[in-house]
Amino acid sequence: MPKVIYGGQALEREEDQSVLDCLLAAGVDAPYSCRSGTCQTCMMRAVSGEVPERAQAGLKDVYAAQNYFLPCVCYPEGDLEITDPGDVGKLPAEVTSVESLGGGDILGIRLKPLTPLDYRAGQFIRFFKDEHLARNYSLASVPALDDELSLHVRKVPGGLMTGWLFDHLKTGDTVTITEAAGDCLYVSGKPEQNLLLIGTGTGLAPLYGIIRDALYNSHRGEIRLYHGSVTPEGLYLDAALRELAQQHPNFHYIPCVSGDNVPANARSGMVLDGVFADLPKLNGWRVFLCGHPEMVKSGTRKAFFAGASMNEIHADAFT
Repeated sequence: MPKVIYGGQALEREEDQSVLDCLLAAGVDAPYSCRSGTCQTCMMRAVSGEVPERAQAGLKDVYAAQNYFLPCVCYPEGDLEITDPGDVGKLPAEVTSVESLGGGDILGIRLKPLTPLDYRAGQFIRFFKDEHLARNYSLASVPALDDELSLHVRKVPGGLMTGWLFDHLKTGDTVTITEAAGDCLYVSGKPEQNLLLIGTGTGLAPLYGIIRDALYNSHRGEIRLYHGSVTPEGLYLDAALRELAQQHPNFHYIPCVSGDNVPANARSGMVLDGVFADLPKLNGWRVFLCGHPEMVKSGTRKAFFAGASMNEIHADAFT
């Protein structure tokens, strides 16, 4: 008899019984509403085992790629280990590198998890100073290309977390992080689709990972990155991105500086102004926005009115 493993318990499931019905019969207080795969209230994530295709019908591609499924219409042939969507575990990691990026107010941190970590480029982890203080940071690394996790952290004046990271974190330290979460990531399957990525500040970190992940997966559509900063120093991956653009003809990097002393090879002005002057129509494009909350909010609205589908707009506001 197939089993559903949930919360450390192996629950026996009848062959004609859905995963949701199995959980409810065992007394699990699982959320649900329509029980027909429409409302998505009952969505869970598979840890191991094979999820039937029908159980992912109607989900966003980014959710299906992370093994999310609808238990109300899930009838797996074998055992299935599952967890709630928001459940993330903690794990130790070794600090392998701490370096200054972008004029000193951005820190590059590399971590080596001491236990295996499954993640996708563009997701985020939670980084703990202690049991009371933690912050979320996006991953700039790509699992297929990088042996370590890479974070970009901007110094916040008076910030408890960033003050500790900048002043005390050092190579060789062991820290606590969580498993990765978030749905701002590249999903293969539409290699000809055009991709638009808009970031401000260290909102570039997840976008850098997404771009390299797309190129690694031989994405053939146009990939346009607009990175906005107040100062030229904030364009902290300028050289690496220009080199990437030289190596891949379908990747275009457009840096934007809204303050003074704009370099000759950068745009002057706000990043969204540059984006929608170049691309007034976004029908069929996939859009990623990361960084300042107001930019992300405004950019999401502008992208939608420019023709991008809401299902194709992925946003990560750095609050």
